[in-house]
Amino acid sequence: VQLQASGGGLAQAGGSLRLSCAASGSIFSINVMGWYRQTPGKQREVVAGISGGGTPDCADSVRGRFIISRDNAKNTVWLQMNDLKPEDTAVYYCVALTVVAWSPTEQRTTEYDYWGQGTQVTVSS
Repeated sequence: VQLQASGGGLAQAGGSLRLSCAASGSIFSINVMGWYRQTPGKQREVVAGISGGGTPDCADSVRGRFIISRDNAKNTVWLQMNDLKPEDTAVYYCVALTVVAWSPTEQRTTEYDYWGQGTQVTVSS
């Protein structure tokens, strides 16, 4: 299973960006998909997550500005980021929790968490 994130880049304060993350592999189901972010010298923090049933949740710092959504058939999650602020500048990582998938290397069904490679979001003031 691999997670491929895209959509980061440079935006001005008040602008918008949309991140996407697609999970690939022999996937049977994914429980929660979401996003974390990290800035240098700080711990990685949760930004938003969405359950397999489509129930979203997000951090207070982005509530009302960021919207998370997913397509289970495509194993894809999106993060629509509106009204961006300079403090949103970070590397954003997508995550897929409790992924049930067939592992060709282990030759069995596995249940693991997976992380994407990270995508940089920079917001200028």
